[in-house]
Amino acid sequence: MITVNPDGKIMVRRCLVTLRPFRLFVLGIGFFTLCFLMTSLGGQFSARRLGDSPFTIRTEVMGGPESRGILRKMSDLLELMVKRMDALARLENVSELHRAGGDLHFPADRMPPGAGLMERIQAIAQNVSDIAVKVDQILRHSLLLHSKVSEGRRDQCEAPSDPKFPDCSGKVEWMRARWTSDPCYAFFGVDGTECSFLIYLSEVEWFCPPLPWRNRTAAQRAPKPLPKVQAVFRSNLSHLLDVMGSGKESLIFMKKRTKRLTAQWALAAQRLAQKLGATQRDQKQILVHIGFLTEESGDVFSPRVLKGGPLGEMVQWADILAALYVLGHGLRVTVSLKELQSNLGVPPGRGSCPLTMPLPFDLIYTDYHGLQQMKQHMGLSFKKYRCRIRVIDTFGTEPAYNHEEYATLHGYRTNWGYWNLNPKQFMTMFPHTPDNSFMGFVSEELNETEKQLIKGGKASNMAVVYGKEASIWKLQGKEKFLGILNKYMEIHGTVYYESQRPPEVPAFVKNHGLLPQPEFQQLLRKAKLFIGFGFPYEGPAPLEAIANGCIFLQSRFSPPHSSLNHEFFRGKPTSREVFSQHPYAENFIGKPHVWTVDYNNSEEFEAAIKAIMRTQVDPYLPYEYTCEGMLERIHAYIQHQDFCVAPGPTLPGAHTPQSPFVLAPNATHLEWAQNASLAPAAWPPAHSLRAWLAAPGRACTDTCLDHGLICEPSFFPFLNSQDAFLKLQVPCDSTESEMNHLYPAFAQPGQECYLQKEPLLFSCAGSNTKYRRLCPCRDFRKGQVALCQGCL
Repeated sequence: MITVNPDGKIMVRRCLVTLRPFRLFVLGIGFFTLCFLMTSLGGQFSARRLGDSPFTIRTEVMGGPESRGILRKMSDLLELMVKRMDALARLENVSELHRAGGDLHFPADRMPPGAGLMERIQAIAQNVSDIAVKVDQILRHSLLLHSKVSEGRRDQCEAPSDPKFPDCSGKVEWMRARWTSDPCYAFFGVDGTECSFLIYLSEVEWFCPPLPWRNRTAAQRAPKPLPKVQAVFRSNLSHLLDVMGSGKESLIFMKKRTKRLTAQWALAAQRLAQKLGATQRDQKQILVHIGFLTEESGDVFSPRVLKGGPLGEMVQWADILAALYVLGHGLRVTVSLKELQSNLGVPPGRGSCPLTMPLPFDLIYTDYHGLQQMKQHMGLSFKKYRCRIRVIDTFGTEPAYNHEEYATLHGYRTNWGYWNLNPKQFMTMFPHTPDNSFMGFVSEELNETEKQLIKGGKASNMAVVYGKEASIWKLQGKEKFLGILNKYMEIHGTVYYESQRPPEVPAFVKNHGLLPQPEFQQLLRKAKLFIGFGFPYEGPAPLEAIANGCIFLQSRFSPPHSSLNHEFFRGKPTSREVFSQHPYAENFIGKPHVWTVDYNNSEEFEAAIKAIMRTQVDPYLPYEYTCEGMLERIHAYIQHQDFCVAPGPTLPGAHTPQSPFVLAPNATHLEWAQNASLAPAAWPPAHSLRAWLAAPGRACTDTCLDHGLICEPSFFPFLNSQDAFLKLQVPCDSTESEMNHLYPAFAQPGQECYLQKEPLLFSCAGSNTKYRRLCPCRDFRKGQVALCQGCL
């Protein structure tokens, strides 16, 4: 029987209560210590992580003495714990003996618990001690190695003074001060060190020369180009409807239009395929980003689709998508900024850095909103790839507004210009100026049976007013000419309203409310006259009306509307003067389908109404606004327009040894000499060039039209020499070269000849009474003003 002092019992009982929790605590401390050790050492020796500098050791590793001190303190703490546990273990053994009572036999496989715990703690302490020694050795070696690396590369991480990279040092200075301004720099590995600046500026951007000690194998390995695939015409547009997306009223409208025209697109593809024969066409990968439909730009059109808002832009975009798809090209459509960033490969951040990958698209079709969004998020890649962009620009952008420096210096700066693109990259709804490319849209084409039905079902005294918004009917003086019209015809309107008739619409007008497109077409097929109030300008509706057998009556503007006197044009990048509501209809269609009169002259207006009632017309649609015409035009652009090829040098004043021009037999203009050397590879073909000297104050656009031709801005470089003036027998007392959108030109008085110094300023538009402009003209295909006879 073992006896124990009562005080000892109390002490043992207290130990029994506290010992097991303490054992758990000690085990927890040991586990925590190991975790801390692994985390600390792992963090210090993982300096070469993504985003860290790949050529230096982190400063935490340089703090060797601090790291070694922590390890020593941890080892000392564990040794102290071992000593205290030794005394507590003895108490635990006594307690175990007491609980066992008379049974002093332990199982053969069971040792006292204290002994196992002591062994574990001693092992931990020994491991910590061993690790401390090894860490000390590693840190000493690392310090020595880093000093050698820093010594050897200090000069290599200074901005080099290479004349081929004059901006390098300035860019490095900028990076020192601003590298944290955008997270995209850290994404590319910039960490605030000189070497990271130079690596970024030489391998991601291109302002500094490559560092000789960098392994650039990966950077130099360009992705293999995908094998060329031939484009094949498509007639089934169901997949396109999926590609267009959903969720917006604008997209719903565009998809309905595309679905309704599917049969016409298929027939047009068949006709064009026969016309092109065995012509090889490479399939292009095309991104279509409709910027005005993004939330960031306000998406002002979607809410107005069902309320009579302008639909011209959505009509055009729907037809562009259909044409690109039918031609057989790969298509991606985005209507949100997030989708745009994902498709372009925009790095995370605020848009200061280039794209993370080569641009996967051969062409990008967008609008001014999308152009601004791409510039904000593509960094330097925007400048690199902007030659692939095509801007759908309803009213056009003239060269004087496009050239940023010139526009700023000469008062042509607006909210929409100054992009320094090739002016042909802007694509318009109508052929406003040849400086831009005419994109257009499609009007529904009728077959012969439908045309005969329309002619038999026309009401001779029915007029439909052009204008679905009530604001259009606020025109002052409309009651006067509408009163005259009401004497001869029944007037119909399609003005949107929710609950009550718009007060702007006179009581004698039969208002149908906003009609779906098929019902609106049926209304046009019954009507004799489609009348415009002067606004909106240059929309698709007049062409639809003319195609459905209506006569279009519009107002003549005197003085013409422009940015100088009309709010609508103010701020738009064009100086064009508009002499009527729809200049294309007036100039390219004309009577008997289009009548342009002065609405303020009651006698002229009434005489026109009487004449229109006696006039019979057939449905008419210009070829360039048919599905086939649009397919033909876009095919030619994709095949031949390449703005990424560096233009040949324009040498103002150069006198070529053998001029390619000859004076025409009637001595009025220049022609391309038949015996001249092979014409340069230009599109349109250079042999179609004809050059006239315009009258003072006449633009080249008007001068070429006077001769039944079209001004062709791509021919300006051929004429930009003193030789052209000599061949035209123009007496140049002096020849100077300057930046001016009216040059080349001859100035009187003074007998001075001026040549163009900036190729981006070659312009068909613009005039001044001081100058006689030298104008390049070409022929054009009947019904397809955008293409010359040999352009397809």
